[in-house]
Amino acid sequence: MWNVWKIWLCFGAVLLSCSGYTWPLPDQLSAAQQRELKELQEDVETEISDICCNNGLKRCCVETKKSLAERKIEEWKELIDSLKELKSTPDEEKAMKWLEEYNEELRQRQAKSAEANWAQSTNITDENAAKVVDVTMELTKWSLKKMEEGKKFDTSGFSDDVKRQFGMITKSGSSSDEEKTRKVAEIGTELEKIYSTSTACLPSGTCLKLDPDLEGILAKSRDYDRLTWAWLSWRDAVGPPMKDKYAEWVALMNEGAQENGYADKGVIWRGAYEMPNDTLEEMVDGVWEKVKPLYTQLHAYVRRKLSETYGEDKVLTTGHIPAHLFGNMWAQQWNNIYDIVVPFPDQPAIDVSDTMVEQGYDPLRMFKTAEAFFVSIGLRPMPQTFWDKSMITRPDDREVVCHGSAWDFYHLPGDTDVRIKMCTKVNQEDLQTIHHEMGHVEYYLTYEDQKTLYRGGANPGFHEAVGDTIALSVNTPGHLKKIGLLQNIEGNQGTEFQINELLKMALSKVAFLPFGLLIDKWRWRVFSGDITPDKFNTEWWNLRMKYQGIKPPVERTDEDFDPGAKYHIPSGTPYIRYFFSFVAQFQFQQALCEEAGHDGPLHTCDIYQSKKAGAKLKNMLSMGESKPWPEAMKAITGQDKLDPSAILKYFEPLEKWLREQNKNEELGWE
Repeated sequence: MWNVWKIWLCFGAVLLSCSGYTWPLPDQLSAAQQRELKELQEDVETEISDICCNNGLKRCCVETKKSLAERKIEEWKELIDSLKELKSTPDEEKAMKWLEEYNEELRQRQAKSAEANWAQSTNITDENAAKVVDVTMELTKWSLKKMEEGKKFDTSGFSDDVKRQFGMITKSGSSSDEEKTRKVAEIGTELEKIYSTSTACLPSGTCLKLDPDLEGILAKSRDYDRLTWAWLSWRDAVGPPMKDKYAEWVALMNEGAQENGYADKGVIWRGAYEMPNDTLEEMVDGVWEKVKPLYTQLHAYVRRKLSETYGEDKVLTTGHIPAHLFGNMWAQQWNNIYDIVVPFPDQPAIDVSDTMVEQGYDPLRMFKTAEAFFVSIGLRPMPQTFWDKSMITRPDDREVVCHGSAWDFYHLPGDTDVRIKMCTKVNQEDLQTIHHEMGHVEYYLTYEDQKTLYRGGANPGFHEAVGDTIALSVNTPGHLKKIGLLQNIEGNQGTEFQINELLKMALSKVAFLPFGLLIDKWRWRVFSGDITPDKFNTEWWNLRMKYQGIKPPVERTDEDFDPGAKYHIPSGTPYIRYFFSFVAQFQFQQALCEEAGHDGPLHTCDIYQSKKAGAKLKNMLSMGESKPWPEAMKAITGQDKLDPSAILKYFEPLEKWLREQNKNEELGWE
């Protein structure tokens, strides 16, 4: 309809342009419509001026057109009145005022929610849990109320930025039923409590926590039976108490999604990536197919080494690998078994954990070391409130959630409040984790000037990738040498040394990829109803066998609930972000290394002290969530898609070496 009026407006403009009449642009029209009318007027007047007024045709310009124009003024007014009828809602200025108030109230409510959740995560009590439920209820009720208000605006003529904000506000997966919303919050809090307080008890009566006790056994023990006990005891402790609660939580989450017009909760989770026609799964499947050959080579090599260590009666050299032998409770990363699979044992080792202890590192010094890296590339130091309020070691006097996390308290610029919660141990792995979490914090600090709605990563995977990109530099021998943690390593090392280091990195990065993919593949199917509660565990293991090539070390049934043994399941944290991150971080690193002027293989690059690389990173971070993620990706990499070519380039020397080692192996596990 708007296009029809354009034709009439052009006709009216010809009649009015030279008459000296001022075109009416009434306030009742939206700002966008006023802008379009004004632009149309200017375009037509320019054309008339070129044809008539600028060619000495004064009679044409002033006299003849003027008398006709005066007769058409009423028609012009009628057109304006007709346009008014097309708008029944407030104009864009009023909408922007509403958004300004919305963003400020959202900021305050998010800050209140963060405080309540922080109190519960750093001091698990029933009282704090009740406060989390209450605050969650308040935020949900307010969000639903504002969503209905937002829907009253006709945003069709608004600017892209205003449309984007309203799009965020008017999408919800929460139920309007207060009792159901409260139940969702209560179940979520209970699931996290089960995970964070459960223990595995020995016959002697001694009970072990997940962190550091059970995780320590998985990381360090090479006793097959002891590993089996630790692996099984954790799952038996947390799974059965969670299973029915989790099924109820899924049903309630789906009811909220369906009430808001979505097929299920999984659709909403995938919607965070703004992929057209819900094509996120198609995109990540395509990326996986390109990196799967590299993973398959790594799997075959590790399987052979584990078989040599534990015996072929425990680990066959074909098929699936028992899940408890990878040095990690979830077999998500395999770097803790590097001592078993190291290609060239006589080469110098780069694990600086012992050196850190010898040099008197404590958690505070580890955090200061990470901060120094970010500052060296031009990003911000941690504010004093960070040091005052963060939890960087495990307290002895209360139960806490030890899973490392970064927190934004939605401060105003100049009143900064950002924190990290972590039960830090003095080792190289935790030093890397600190860089990861501080990457989140730097993101918070860099987009703090954005509207509250935009205070987030370009997509959830971007937030995870930032700190890991920095860690790629931190873990290079060159960097560890620069900061005094690596000694007795001189100059560029030979091929054997490089293969060792690349394999160690692959045990962390490449090994993770199928795990990062399958977690949400399982949940998407749970949300869609394709996986029902009576098949939760069977389908969980079907996916782990299909994608990771691993199997449970003992028989598991659908009475068990092994997904609950992974924090992100009971906490309801979407996981595909990590798969995205583990690919994107190599794209980021490649772009930043080029900016830093790095000359050499990608896996040797260290952007430490490169202000140019930091400026490029900062430019992307400052965008927050204000633009769709392909635009943020293009800002830092020059590409607008997730591309695995960088990770394949990084590990290219290793893949070539693995192919040679595996030439007599039976690849795969089907």
